[in-house]
Amino acid sequence: MLERKRQGNRTEVTFVLPEDTPEGPVSVVGDFNHWNPATHPLASRGDGTRAASVALPAHTSHSFRYLAAGDYWFDDPDADHHDGTNSHLHT
Repeated sequence: MLERKRQGNRTEVTFVLPEDTPEGPVSVVGDFNHWNPATHPLASRGDGTRAASVALPAHTSHSFRYLAAGDYWFDDPDADHHDGTNSHLHT
């Protein structure tokens, strides 16, 4: 799930997944962090979910995916668009 909050000329996007699906650590990776899994690991929110937030320029589009343990890549079903390779979001 994607949560968005507009803050002036930026949009805070929060990437949210269930706490234990998939098991193990998960990071959100995308063009906004040079596809680096160490930059935005998802952390527990204490409500059964885990999340990571990224501030992005408003009115832009970004490609992203999730990377879980075991080199397991997957898309966000709630993304704005999927191109067969990546998920996409629009701020």
